[in-house]
Formats: sequence, structure tokens, C-alpha cells
Amino acid sequence: MDISLMGFDTPFFRNLHHILDATDDNTTNNKSTNSGPTRAYVRDARAMAATPADVKEYPNSYVFIVDMPGLKSGDIKVQVEDENVLVISGERKREHDQEEKEGVKYVRMERRIGKFMRKFALPENADMDKISAICQDGVLTVTVEKLPPPEPKKPKTIHVQVA
Repeated sequence: MDISLMGFDTPFFRNLHHILDATDDNTTNNKSTNSGPTRAYVRDARAMAATPADVKEYPNSYVFIVDMPGLKSGDIKVQVEDENVLVISGERKREHDQEEKEGVKYVRMERRIGKFMRKFALPENADMDKISAICQDGVLTVTVEKLPPPEPKKPKTIHVQVA
């Protein structure tokens, strides 16, 4: 597939496309090489590349906005790893039950299914105890409050005594 035709002709997407193609070639030929990326790395790279997000900084908080169409709040996981990494993950599954019973088959399938994930390194002034997540109308909004700025140190006055 020529990624330049889709408008993704940036070095990041070219490298990602190359990694994904190399992994697909290795798995189809049943060859295992240690020189390529691990399967977990490729899976995470695919999940992260397919999960766009907006990040806003407000005076008192950081807000992460991720489109999650068709997902329930139970399908979405929001965690903090390594004390400062915000991880948003989950899985979008295909609905099989009713369709298989009625003999329905897909003619075209364009909506993405599978795992998704995004990781964000949080700045030092993020308050890890004040994180909230709301999923409304297919949009996940994660708000991370900022710690209050440190109080400026006041100079210590030392009383001078007469000897």
C-alpha cells in the first residue's frame, strides 16, 4: 500500500509503515529474527498510531481529548504508570452474535476494531491524585489537575544582637 497517496508521507508514518510491513512478512513466512521489533512493540505502535488525541493546557489543569465512538465506559481503561505516565487503553470489538445468527456478512469494513492505546508523559506539576475521566457522546475527556505553584521562599530575617 502506498502511504503517500493517503497524505501520510511523513518520516514517522514511513518508518511505522516499514516496521509493520516487515513484521507482517516475518509472521507470514514463519521466520523469527531477533533484529526486528518485538510483536508487542508492533502491536503497541499500531494501537498508538490509530488513536489520535488532543491535549490542552489550562491555567489549572491538563485536558486530554480522545475520540472513542461506539465504546462504553467499561471498554476504556485510564491508568497512571511509573508515577507520571497517563495510559488510555481499551478494545473495540466487532458485534458477532446477532449477525451470525441472521446470516449477515460484511461487504465493506472500514471502522477500526481491535486494541487502542495512548501514553502521555505527565509534567512534574501534574497532581496524580486529582485525575478524572468522562466519556460522553463518544468523546473521552481526561482532566489532570495541576499542583499549586510552590510558595516563594521568604527570606529569613536574623536579629542582630549588640555584644
